[in-house]
Amino acid sequence: MQSSVNEERQATAAPATSASLPPAIELKGISKAFGPVQANKDITISVAKGAIHGIVGENGAGKSTLMSILYGFYKADEGEIRIDGKLTPIPDSQAAIRAGIGMVHQHFKLVENFTVLENVVLGAEDGQRLTPSLSKARKSLTQLAKEYELDVDPDALIHDLSVGHQQRVEILKALYRKAEILILDEPTGVLTPAEADHLFRILRNLKNEGKTILLITHKLREIMDVTDSVSVMRRGEMKGTIPTSSTSPEDLAERMVGRKVLLQVDKTAAQPKENILDIQNLEVIDSAGVRRLKGIDLNIRAGEILGIAGVSGNGQSELMEVLGGYRKGTGSVKLNGQELDLTGKHSDGQSRRHRGIAHVPEDRHREGLILEFAAWENTAFGYHNEPEYNGKILMDNATIRKTCAEHMEQFDVRPPNPALHARNFSGGNQQKIVLAREISRNPDLLLIGQPTRGVDVGAIEFIHQQIIELRDQGKAILLVSVELEEILSLSDRIAVMFDGQIMGERHPETTNEKELGLLMAGMNTATSGGTA
Repeated sequence: MQSSVNEERQATAAPATSASLPPAIELKGISKAFGPVQANKDITISVAKGAIHGIVGENGAGKSTLMSILYGFYKADEGEIRIDGKLTPIPDSQAAIRAGIGMVHQHFKLVENFTVLENVVLGAEDGQRLTPSLSKARKSLTQLAKEYELDVDPDALIHDLSVGHQQRVEILKALYRKAEILILDEPTGVLTPAEADHLFRILRNLKNEGKTILLITHKLREIMDVTDSVSVMRRGEMKGTIPTSSTSPEDLAERMVGRKVLLQVDKTAAQPKENILDIQNLEVIDSAGVRRLKGIDLNIRAGEILGIAGVSGNGQSELMEVLGGYRKGTGSVKLNGQELDLTGKHSDGQSRRHRGIAHVPEDRHREGLILEFAAWENTAFGYHNEPEYNGKILMDNATIRKTCAEHMEQFDVRPPNPALHARNFSGGNQQKIVLAREISRNPDLLLIGQPTRGVDVGAIEFIHQQIIELRDQGKAILLVSVELEEILSLSDRIAVMFDGQIMGERHPETTNEKELGLLMAGMNTATSGGTA
């Protein structure tokens, strides 16, 4: 079959600066294996100075390994690295920093009980006395904030900052260390749309100052919006580098996966039936006395998806936690017409599962998996007391392993190895393990938070198909996502939350991102010119 993928076009991106300048980065013949797994195989890539260069590929394609080699976390088995045309061995991250390379990781490397200033200085102190270093850093941060729109309070504690501001601190750390090359690994995976837009303004400012940006992301629209050129990786190999202006999201998806990928959710109209979930006047007050939910009224019917849109931190997490049995609340919540316990001994997650509620949490690392445990052990979590998993005295581990193997085949988990620790799977495959565990219980109500956060395009297509199939089987689904495109594509109805309240409900076919964005900002579109 003839396709752009099979032809493996090797177009070369036009440099963003004068052709007389050497590339900012050249990787030649890079190979890296972990035991029998070949993570990178003979990779060659050239990145022009002063360009924003995207690197895309499925989870497990080798992108992060390649960037870890460039930043000195791993040492390549073969190949060489050139920075500004000069052969530059990078045995560790300190060597990378000396070479002018900075990296912003997907999971930030910040000390949460330190201030911004202390985090920036940490590891880059000028001497034994800290005061001169802090004074120098304060002046530098003021200048950097002015140049690159990186405003952040230098005296704020990290744990008091939003995720978007924490990311700015990571960028400031790199710039303070004189980075000319900046690697960003999935930088928008934890950002709201507004924070992502601000990040891209920062990246364009950095580019205009001559910095070189390497952007690793699963989000093809971001690649199209912000990069000058893009490289595609698949199964550890480099499949081509092309100017962004010469490609499309559909073309990139096909190159990444090796087949045509459906980027739009394919679904028929919902056929909702009886109410499964009825919520009236639901309130949550946290340990500090702050009202996190303020009189929530919602309902979900069998055979429909109710999407919850909103900027992170406006009550969506608390709503999911109350329904999933993680948090106490007051008010009335009925499942199939029967009241749920919101405060007593039957308000826990175990009781919720017995009542027919399955829960895919927003943070799979903290709440969905135990990363140091094997995949087969994670298969039983939350359901370990079920009769099929228990013998007369001990747990029936053979049955759990068999169930895990079946889940892996059904949900295309790679590698299909039940004994592999959860930590060693890619993000998309970790998500599939959690989804398989929850969906396989045939729930009446599925709570699913951020279903495709940090997940590649091939896995996104699969996960969306599973959600639609569950809806078509007559199940009720509560979907929470900060991705408005995902909310609009999957939902049959959309409720928008702001400051612990429901600002309004909309149908995806009669609304748009602009109207939803206004509701997310606390503005009533019915009185501000929006469509109802």
